[in-house]
Amino acid sequence: MGHVFWYTVEGQGTSLRDLRSLQDWFIRYQLNAVPGVAEVASIGGTVRQYQIDVDPNRLRAYRIPLSAVVDAVMRSNRNVGGNVVEASGTWSVVRGLGLIESVRDLEQVVVGAEHGVPIFVRQVADVKLGDAFRVAALVKGTEEAVGGVVVARYGVSTVGVIDRVKEKIRALEPGLPPGVRIVSFYDRSALIERAVQTLKRALIEETIVVTLVNMLFLLHVRSVLIVTIPLPLAVLTAFLFMRYLGLTSNIMSLAGIAIAIGVLVDAAIVVTENAFRFIERRGVNPRDRRRVAETVVDATRLVGRPIFFSMAIIILAFIPVFALTGQEGKLFHPLAFTKTFAMAGATLLSVTLVPVLCSLLIGGRVRGEASNPIMGPLVWAYRPVLAFALRQRGLTLAVAALIMAGAFALVPRIGREFMPPLNEGDLMFMPVTDPAISLTQAIEITKKQNQAIQAFPEVASVVAKIARAETSTDPAPVNMTETIVNLKPEAAWRPGMTREKLIGELDAATTLPGVSNIWTQPIINRINMLTTGIRSEVGVKVFGSDLNVLQERARAIADALRQIPGAADVYPEQVTGAPYLDIRVNREAAARYGITVGAIQDVVETAVGETNLTLTIEGRQRFPVRVRYAPEYRTSAQI
Repeated sequence: MGHVFWYTVEGQGTSLRDLRSLQDWFIRYQLNAVPGVAEVASIGGTVRQYQIDVDPNRLRAYRIPLSAVVDAVMRSNRNVGGNVVEASGTWSVVRGLGLIESVRDLEQVVVGAEHGVPIFVRQVADVKLGDAFRVAALVKGTEEAVGGVVVARYGVSTVGVIDRVKEKIRALEPGLPPGVRIVSFYDRSALIERAVQTLKRALIEETIVVTLVNMLFLLHVRSVLIVTIPLPLAVLTAFLFMRYLGLTSNIMSLAGIAIAIGVLVDAAIVVTENAFRFIERRGVNPRDRRRVAETVVDATRLVGRPIFFSMAIIILAFIPVFALTGQEGKLFHPLAFTKTFAMAGATLLSVTLVPVLCSLLIGGRVRGEASNPIMGPLVWAYRPVLAFALRQRGLTLAVAALIMAGAFALVPRIGREFMPPLNEGDLMFMPVTDPAISLTQAIEITKKQNQAIQAFPEVASVVAKIARAETSTDPAPVNMTETIVNLKPEAAWRPGMTREKLIGELDAATTLPGVSNIWTQPIINRINMLTTGIRSEVGVKVFGSDLNVLQERARAIADALRQIPGAADVYPEQVTGAPYLDIRVNREAAARYGITVGAIQDVVETAVGETNLTLTIEGRQRFPVRVRYAPEYRTSAQI
């Protein structure tokens, strides 16, 4: 959920290695200092690395073990302190400087000597600058890129964090190398602002509708103000409580106010209607303001207590919502709080401000219900229905019970969902491949699929993240790609094109053998991954002790689920199938040569694998140094 802003670092003619260094040691630290940012994770490109490719044949010729090379490199890259030297009444701090600063320094590291002649690293290995081994990549369109993921802190305002990040990026741009720029490709603030604007428009529309309805039924222009003025004040009361309790203005909090709009005017209408009725029945002259005020007080006293308790009952009905915990509580608590705050404010205003407004604004001609051209026909039509219901009480109760029973019978047939799907605007395409796939092959597949997606006129841009960014909040393996598909405004789409139809066409265009396609959206995908560990909204978990049996059962379940109407993108999660090349130590043979198992394992880990031994310090930047067999000596099991 915290991945709120994604960006790429682009520069014409600048290598991926240099762009990654710029991202790791300059941009990342600057953005990490923005208030509200938890971390900035790098993704894509290649990390600069000092590489020592050892030739085992040369080692054998000089009778030098690999451990000697490893130890010499590690001991040749450090500074030490030598206390102080006192002279002429002053202290001079003693330092031993021995940090590696270049490839030449590594080449001159001594690994041994024979007959007084030193043996250097360059004599047993090739030293060069290269790219560190990587397990993730970022592909923008059909080209690799370098980027970053901004993770927001828990509980902060997402829009505020993104605005501050954008401001920081604008401040950074003058300090970037010529031609290098930071380009965002996922910005959650656009969705939030669009959703908030929709709710704001709905609030304004609801206020206008309520005002018009009151005007039609009261037929008294000034009295409409009595009902309308408390409405924005009740909403402002809710915002005040939100401010002091630290609640943010989000979709759910504004939805609580939108739900309460119709209820907020109920108490004011009751007080106003009762004041009108008292004035009409007592024959009070509207010009006698003192008499009008006294009548309004009497009318308010009559309905004040019922209004208070009726609103209190409505508020208490939300207590079960406050009792929700976990994901449900986090989602619906803002809605319940804002609705309660708004209704509490409306209740207070109905017995304080509304009577004052009635005493000031009720005047002119006061119409009774009979003379109201709208209320008159409605009352005329309602009275015979009411009379029939009272005469046929048994039939009325039977019909009501039948309707209730029918409603209960329909409940099992109504689809259930935690919350309706939110149109986030952007799409997320998640192709899943074989667990044994290499990063190179995954990049090739991604480029082909991105090229197919870019061909659609509705697509603005497409950026794919292969495997995980360098953050603990991203658990994606190499065989999982997360592709952000930015869509153009719907006005620019082809005639007759819908979102569902577009997803269907995109899925058909990106289908490849051995690749399972999943189409979702960025936020809901992150929620699903964090809450259930499943990459889709619906999944089946199978438990057992034998992975092979679990794999078979998963495939059988997937075949059965594909037959269900409405099921799409059904695939069994592959938990086995990754190949392993095992190296088993012959302990007896190792013992004859006096070699320990640990020494052999060190060679496997260092020479065959890739272990960074130390780091070079180049100003703010840090680059790893590794010792490894040359590629030609570790490409196959036979070698």
